[in-house]
Amino acid sequence: MNPKPPLLMILRLFFTLAVPLLLVIGSVRLVMSYEFLRFEYLRADFPADSYGFSVQDRLMHAPYGIDYLLNGEGIDFLGDLRLPGDKCWPPLPETDDCPMYQARALAHLVDAKRIIKAVFSLAFMLGLTAAGLACLAYRSADYRPAIRKGLTHGSLLTVAAVAAIAILALTAWDFFFDRFHELFFAAGTWRFAFSDTLIRLFPERFWFDAAIAIGLLSSAAAIIILIFCHRSTKDTES
Repeated sequence: MNPKPPLLMILRLFFTLAVPLLLVIGSVRLVMSYEFLRFEYLRADFPADSYGFSVQDRLMHAPYGIDYLLNGEGIDFLGDLRLPGDKCWPPLPETDDCPMYQARALAHLVDAKRIIKAVFSLAFMLGLTAAGLACLAYRSADYRPAIRKGLTHGSLLTVAAVAAIAILALTAWDFFFDRFHELFFAAGTWRFAFSDTLIRLFPERFWFDAAIAIGLLSSAAAIIILIFCHRSTKDTES
């Protein structure tokens, strides 16, 4: 029995919308890595911390933030961390220490972890659904054109969205950065002093580079899908 047109339309629409989400979220996960931290901190033009962190200090302390966002631990995972006195701000005697993260930063990271958990859960559900539908297409050739079109449209949508966001980020970074945070976080909870550990480890340049990397990875994956769909269509027609 041939599938009904409404079913094929829903199938195509699902992949059109799922592809951008999966590619962007997947790229976010790749950027949340030790490798990206090293890439950033070891760049010659990456801004130094004027409050005392060396490159090695950043490489030592920053991974704890990534670990917290990805693991199942509570905020004490970060709240119990301490800095030696000479790395605190204002500096303390070497025999003293201070909390690595201030209370407001810890509260912000709790919010960030909640959002990341929800986003990754969404991606997991979308991925499972997409895999199931791909199996359906494998068993019945009647569904393959709809899925192929959905993948194509979703990839084109990804490239277009990334291009639009890239233009906005490159021409009005402050506006883009503020609107992004206002979308996910309560007003006033995501602004910190330059002397706070969170900013010393992850200055604004880090987030700018992360946004560019996510856009490049998402676009590259979308182009690969487009090539695959194009070749698959040619093979079917021949």
